[in-house]
Amino acid sequence: MRRMMGLGVFPLLFVAACGGSAVPAQAPILASPSPQMAVEAEPGPPRGPDGPVTPEERNAAIDALLQKLDARYVFPEKAKQVRAAVEARRKRGEYDKLATGHALAATLTTHVNEVLKDAHFRVGYRAEKIPDAELQTEPTAAERERFEAEGQRLNGGFERVERLPGNIGYVEVRSFAFVGRGVEAAAAAMNFLAETDALIVDVRRNGGGDPELVAALCSYFFEGAVHLNDIYERPKNETRQFWTSPSVPGKRYLGKDVYVLTSKRTGSGAEEFAYDLQTQKRAVIIGETTWGGANPGEFLRLGDHLAAFVPSGRAINPITRTNWEGTGVSPDIAVPAEDALRVAQVRALQKRIGAISEPELKKSLEERLRELESGEAAKPAR
Repeated sequence: MRRMMGLGVFPLLFVAACGGSAVPAQAPILASPSPQMAVEAEPGPPRGPDGPVTPEERNAAIDALLQKLDARYVFPEKAKQVRAAVEARRKRGEYDKLATGHALAATLTTHVNEVLKDAHFRVGYRAEKIPDAELQTEPTAAERERFEAEGQRLNGGFERVERLPGNIGYVEVRSFAFVGRGVEAAAAAMNFLAETDALIVDVRRNGGGDPELVAALCSYFFEGAVHLNDIYERPKNETRQFWTSPSVPGKRYLGKDVYVLTSKRTGSGAEEFAYDLQTQKRAVIIGETTWGGANPGEFLRLGDHLAAFVPSGRAINPITRTNWEGTGVSPDIAVPAEDALRVAQVRALQKRIGAISEPELKKSLEERLRELESGEAAKPAR
């Protein structure tokens, strides 16, 4: 369980309070399977019960937030600008009338992000007291056990694997959070799809996860070791490199077309997956521009009821020397997310038909292509 491109071992209830995926009350501390990000692409109103905040609690939370940003935010100059802006607002009394937790959290999120413009940054409020240990960086043994159980229940984030008509492979990956179980699921999926003529990887509902699993899945599409991504962490002043593995437990998928489906809900580590393959010219991205969050970090406690997701790292692509923060990953073929699977199949079949000469096979593929072009039978069976 490493730091993820988004959320790692953090309370799901707090994700909900911040506008993330809905979860049950009193949820355990587990990596959220969908999505792995601190804030929705289009955040809604705060969730969970509200509560009062005293002037002393409000000022203490603001002080703690500014201190955490000064110490850990990936761009220290931006943190200084935030401090100046927030202190100026506080001096003008702009926070004096904020008497509830949700109001304070939402206002601080807005004001800070007027400077940071960081997709992952978020302040959240929870009516129940946040235990001191709950937002720790390193999980306990019990949390690890629950996390592994969740990964097993969710099949490592690999939701569906199919062989579509026309011998097109399809795999939907809902999360990159569960490295151990995810590596096993990836091997099983890639072995099953090894003899298909083209492959569609669907990350339209994937909010991110761990860059280790991103690299593990990418490893099936390259021969040997390929440098995919770096992550710089300001607190350690370190840059970690992520490469494809020279060996994989399943069969590699080489010399055949790969299509990656995206949506505006594709976030964080799932964006990295699309960006890595796009910059390496190994896949065609089809769908919508993605969410736009490339700065990993962690939730940090600001008080008994408030916490903030503070991005303390940033992705650095070895080819572009930048990332997708604030821009998202732009698709090669832009279509509405709900139409991306059909378009990918059409593209794959058109290419396949042009390369074969066997009459019966060609006729069969042309029939399937006509179905898809008319909008019929585009989705995998549910």
